[in-house]
Amino acid sequence: MDGPQRRALPWGARAVLLGAVVAAGACALPVARGSVPWGAFGLLAGLYALCEWPARCPFPAKGVSPARTKLRAWGWVTVPTGAGSFFPVLLAAAFLLPPAAAALAAVPGALLGRVEQPPRAPRRVWRAAQLALAVGAAAEVHERFGGRASLGGTPAALAPDFPYVLLPAGAAALVFCAVLAVLDGLILWTAERLPARTAWRGLLLSSLAPYCVHGLAGLMMAVLWRSPYGPPAALLVLLPMYISCWVFAQYHREHAAHQATIRALVQAVDIKDTYTRGHSERVGLASVLIARELGMEGSRLEVLRFAGILHDVGKLGVPTRLLRKDGPLTPQERAVIELHPEYGHEMVRGIGFLGEARAAILHHHERLDGSGYPYGLAGPQIPEFARVVAVADAFDAMTSTRSYSRARPVGAAVEELERCAGRQFDPAIVRALVRALDRHGWHPAVTADEPDRGGGGGRGNVPACDAAPAGHA
Repeated sequence: MDGPQRRALPWGARAVLLGAVVAAGACALPVARGSVPWGAFGLLAGLYALCEWPARCPFPAKGVSPARTKLRAWGWVTVPTGAGSFFPVLLAAAFLLPPAAAALAAVPGALLGRVEQPPRAPRRVWRAAQLALAVGAAAEVHERFGGRASLGGTPAALAPDFPYVLLPAGAAALVFCAVLAVLDGLILWTAERLPARTAWRGLLLSSLAPYCVHGLAGLMMAVLWRSPYGPPAALLVLLPMYISCWVFAQYHREHAAHQATIRALVQAVDIKDTYTRGHSERVGLASVLIARELGMEGSRLEVLRFAGILHDVGKLGVPTRLLRKDGPLTPQERAVIELHPEYGHEMVRGIGFLGEARAAILHHHERLDGSGYPYGLAGPQIPEFARVVAVADAFDAMTSTRSYSRARPVGAAVEELERCAGRQFDPAIVRALVRALDRHGWHPAVTADEPDRGGGGGRGNVPACDAAPAGHA
């Protein structure tokens, strides 16, 4: 549901929403005739509302599955992608209050929480009903397992009954997680019209560990609440949760700023050199495919992707007429273009998060036999990232159709890389690319704004070992 269509819920989603509201109402209805500790109820409901009212911690959706991106629109980010949810308060309510009261305690905060997209009223109502059902179910399971008695603080048990107190709390956290996962998938299926398999895929498994951690924090709150120190001591549990939320949010904001910096630089290069538009992103992708075959993990993969994307940023310092020239380059023109690795290195040397990527930008045109540029490094003197990017760069240049050269078939490009292995390219990295292509394949795209002119310049049809790859002098 994009644009204006977001304001009209499909009939299936309306039925699901109505059913959830009716079920949540039935879950909370016993409050009217039951014995409720209204003081504890008011404190917990008010505390959760206070936590939710300013705003949840918003996190960028880049790298998040489409299903989780759509869940953000329904008013909150699930725990695996947003550690700012104050679910320990709700789980503490499930451990301390009767099921009906626990379900009702979630409603004020859910209605006050942030909703990003219209229609906002149905989304708020859905979130309130969803949380009420999840908390009510968790409280029911906790009570049936004897959890409230095991918490202590009563004449029957003055101290928590460890380790038995963990069993009902764990069961309640699992039920809380399962109910939310089922309802998340249901709303994605009916409102967002995702296929059923896609809607529920991975929701439960990816949420399990974070919800268990929040369940443990909620149990700590409940134990301290029942202790001689009372509710003020329980509030201390929220302090580390809030700090972790803030740190997590700061990390994602910084990461988003990094991504924005990279995108701005790449867009500038694409605008300047229209013949190779899209080339940078594909080199980044090919570099990551190679790196995974080489066993690289974690943060190095991300930095290598940055290296592949930014390897040609130095073209911003090269005259546009040379980058767009269709005919052969003169020796003087080639010498100017061969300065682009040094230009690029100077441009990014102050960007600390690039790390090893800076060396790859500077040395991705070095050759194993020492005949490359800018410094003529040979063999192991060439940084590993630069050797990876060199192979990815040459491969994409050969398999992309541009206005001055036709794309080679993937098989022909691989044969050329293998022929050049040991002289220009690292053989181990070429083999890694071949394995990656066998696993994932490759789908080259046309990157020129103009139709192929049939052999145009002298830059595009030379073998990779004899000169720089197409469009990459």
